[in-house]
Amino acid sequence: MPSSSRAKPAAPVSTVILGTGSFAPAGVLTNAELSQRMDTSDEWIVTRTGIRERRIAGPGESTSDMAVQAAAAALADAKLAPAEIDLLIVATITPDLTMPATACMVQAKLGLPTTAACFDVNAACSGFLYALDTACAMIGSGRYRHALVIGVEKLSTIVDWTDRTTCVLFGDGAGAVVVGPSSKPDVGLLGTRLGALGENVELLYIPGGGSAAPATPESLKAGAHTIKMKGKEVFKLAVRVMEESARDILEQHGLRADQIDCVVPHQANLRIIEAIAQYLELPLDRFFINVGRYGNTSAASIPLALDEARRAGRIKNGDLTLLVAFGAGLTYGSALIRW
Repeated sequence: MPSSSRAKPAAPVSTVILGTGSFAPAGVLTNAELSQRMDTSDEWIVTRTGIRERRIAGPGESTSDMAVQAAAAALADAKLAPAEIDLLIVATITPDLTMPATACMVQAKLGLPTTAACFDVNAACSGFLYALDTACAMIGSGRYRHALVIGVEKLSTIVDWTDRTTCVLFGDGAGAVVVGPSSKPDVGLLGTRLGALGENVELLYIPGGGSAAPATPESLKAGAHTIKMKGKEVFKLAVRVMEESARDILEQHGLRADQIDCVVPHQANLRIIEAIAQYLELPLDRFFINVGRYGNTSAASIPLALDEARRAGRIKNGDLTLLVAFGAGLTYGSALIRW
């Protein structure tokens, strides 16, 4: 077995985001193109979701391929080499294969050390927040030095392209961050609030393909291996739980909503984001929104938007940023970051 150069356990430290990166496939699928395939229209989709187009990966463009592109950009931003990463976490519900973890494929393609810990996290649209919290906890323990956290999805492979209630919502993409230690206790990831509502699994799920429902000719014919969603119920829960999660993390740190410089929400639906802004009594321009161009990219949603927000100058040193998400599971989470 290879020898490990991993850092020895030390006192807990603060963890900061050292760099961000993102990637979106070149293929664009517009509402106008979808309206030629099914009974829908640009107006119908935009009115209900705020989505105008989404990116679709090509047949030879895998989840791990997109992850590598976003990760390389994040490493360059952090000015770190692949050899300096000793922890890799990939958040995804669309792995290259059921086994092994997509993180192992990303490790090989990026050339990360064989001593790096590599694994996947499946928490759907909240996956990036779950992965980020895990990475920060592992670095904070002193056992790891630099983590690469990636949210990536190829959702075009698990949607029913004849179901206009779901297929118009989703797109493909990737986002990544590099996390490392800091000696400053008042910067970096200040805290998280994660949770799940497991009794509501069937509101948003893929009914076929797991150990409880292995693939059969009948399940394939019935489309049981694509996303199924009860939209109205999910919408109501998403608004309520994301608002509560945001308020919880603010109360934990004695902050008011108006002290947040930028909110980067999960980009599921513009109406959900507008409702959260209203309940938090924040102007919509305090939120970074790119759902119109990408649709819902699940675990990739927040890191992709986070990278774009930084590069657009919406996030600066000293700013407070709130991340908040909701997804299948039903999972939810919020995170507070001081840059």
